[in-house]
Parts: sequence; structure tokens; C-alpha cells
Amino acid sequence: MSPRTPGADLPEHPDRLWRTPEPKRSYDVVIVGGGGHGLATAHYLAKNHGITNVAVLEKGWLAGGNMARNTTIIRSNYLWDESAGIYEHALKLWEGLADELDYPILFSQRGVLNLAHSLQDVRDSVRRVEANRLNGVDAEWLDPQAVKDVCPIVNISPDVRYPVMGGTYQPRAGIAKHDHVAWGLARSADAAGIDIIQNCEVTGIDIQGGRVTGVQTTLGPIAAGKVALCSAGHTSVLAAMAGFELPLQSHPLQALVSELLEPVHPTVVMSNAVHVYVSQAHKGELVMGAGIDAYNAYTQRGAFHIIEHQMSAALELFPVFARAHVLRTWGGIVDVSPDASPIVGLSPVDNLYLNCGWGTGGFKATPGVGWVYAHTIAHDTPHHLNAPFSLDRFTTGALVDEHGAAAVAH
Repeated sequence: MSPRTPGADLPEHPDRLWRTPEPKRSYDVVIVGGGGHGLATAHYLAKNHGITNVAVLEKGWLAGGNMARNTTIIRSNYLWDESAGIYEHALKLWEGLADELDYPILFSQRGVLNLAHSLQDVRDSVRRVEANRLNGVDAEWLDPQAVKDVCPIVNISPDVRYPVMGGTYQPRAGIAKHDHVAWGLARSADAAGIDIIQNCEVTGIDIQGGRVTGVQTTLGPIAAGKVALCSAGHTSVLAAMAGFELPLQSHPLQALVSELLEPVHPTVVMSNAVHVYVSQAHKGELVMGAGIDAYNAYTQRGAFHIIEHQMSAALELFPVFARAHVLRTWGGIVDVSPDASPIVGLSPVDNLYLNCGWGTGGFKATPGVGWVYAHTIAHDTPHHLNAPFSLDRFTTGALVDEHGAAAVAH
């Protein structure tokens, strides 16, 4: 008799990528948040650890939060060893993820340019290139003409407010199609027998004797051996339900796309000084992002002046875009920690786990954090790649301070 394939006894649903099950009354693991990180965690719980009695709870529609509202940039050229470690692990997984999921995620390794506009920018950028190389991350320093060679539409004139003095370049970086990523991960988790439950909001967390026992939801109570929080900007709200506070602030983060254009922008360009980043999507829209709104909020929209500054910055770098029309704008909710690095690991409550604080860098980490978070949940101890991102670093002082290294939203 051949071994049972996970999910083999599930009803077929050829017209859908995943089922729409009713929640069971109990699971071994409940993942709160059906975005990229929640789905990747479910995928790797099944693939790497054989844990399939799992529910992914999403309060709205699947991947309708930050997963649908980011600008899809993927890179690993972070300054600190700890950050480079987890993001490079993610990038290596991205490179094989379409084959792993047997689903087209449209990962395009078109490279990422980070521009320098001052002598201090240059010094910081060269330092980061050397740190990247020591960590095995592909990185190059380019002078202004080399920047122009990589991206011919960048304005490198010296007669502008912030002249381009060079830039770092990571050739393996790029973009992917965010909804395809979510669909591929959801299909894989569903095929393993994991329940993906939409329109199911968590309204309370049950704790007995310092240990989590389940969650209260709009579809009724669900018992759980383990609960994994994975809901980006709302994780601090969920933690409060469990009786503890997280050092996070949630902000709106806006982006926009232009009308469809012919292929004109071959790479991704980011700039801290003028505070904008621009790529061209697979269909042809220009995708532009900027910095977070200064105020705390849970709204999925932001202030208009941020968009104005974003557009003026983009036009300084790319005068060729002056006649393009904005098609739509949107916002996500980013959760920012004091050191601009994530919190991934154990919580003060037994069997309750944390994955939050990714700020503007969550999408690019998707497969990597899914891998290490699944390990943390399965073994009740962090993977070595997420061990530095424990909650207790804010009391021990062992911070991973990426503020200076990745100040622009990304």
C-alpha cells in the first residue's frame, strides 16, 4: 500500500485553487492572518514538518491586507548580518519558489538600484556593499555613468537638487506578482489538508495557566494547541487580547501606479534622499512608493501631501515620466518596531508565537519568514535565522538597528 498523500482524501475542486471549509472546533495550529506570511508559514509547516491539522484565519478576503497593497520589491542587501541572513535565505527561496509551488509567481530578477546623493550617502552605501559581500550577498557599487548604463532613464545631471553620485546595485533582486504568490501558497497549503478560512475575525485569545488554548472568532470559538500571530499592522491589537504589549507603532504606507506604458524602466530604483522608489510592473504600470505617513493609524489610505512629494521626487529622477497619468493609489498598514527590524519568535504566553514588526520590508521576506516561523512553531524554539529577532532584545539591548541602513520604505 502506497503512503498516504497529504490532502488526498479531500474533495476535488478543479475550478478553485483552494477549498472554502467550515472551521473545525480544534486544530493543532491556528495561524491568525491569511496574508503572505501566514500562507507561507502554513505551506512550510506542511512541507518541512508534516504538520497539516492547521487553520489559517483571515478576517477579510485572502491576502487582502498588506500582501495586496505592497510594491512587490524583493532584495537582500541589508547592512547587518542578522538582516542579511534572513533576507538572503528568503531570496534563495524566491529563486526556486515557482518550481516549488508549481505555480507562476512571475519573479523577475531585474536588479535593484539604491541611489546615493551626498558624500555621506556614498560612504554609507559603499560600507553596505562591503558588508553584503562579506555575507555572500551580491552587491556592487556603481558610479553615475554605470547607474545610467543599468537604468538609462535615470537623470544623472549634476544640475538638480539631489544629483546622483552613484548607487548600490543588487543584480539578483527584483519583483514578483504578489497575488500569484498568495494564490500559489494557498493552493499548496490547501492541497496538504490545511483549512483556509476567510471572513473569520479573531475577537479574543483564550489563555489558561499561562498557555494559549484557542481563539474566539466571528465564526465561533476554535481550540488550538498553538496559535501563531501573523497579521502585520494589527498584531499589537491581537497581543493586547493576550494580555501583553508589543513595542510597535502602526502607520499608513501609500503607493500608486500609473496608466499602462510600454516597457521603459528595466530595473527597480530607490532613493532615500528624494524618498521614492519606482519599478515597472509586468503589465506596464509604473509602481511608485514613498515613506510612511507620520501619524499612527489603521486606515488603508493616507495623506495627499505624501503622494505630492512622492510624485515630485519621481519626476526629479525620471523626467521622462512627466506626462504619465496616475491610475490609482492605495495604502497598507505597516507595523514599525524601535529598531526597524521584525519580531519573530516566542511570546510571553506559552504556545503563542509572534511574527510582526516588518515595517515596510515584509513582502520580500515572505518565503524566508514562513520557513523559519514554521520551524519556531514546530519545535517551540527559534530557527537560528530568526533567533536575533526575539521580543526580549528590547530588554537585553541586542538590537538589530536597520534605521540607518534601510530608511526608505521598500
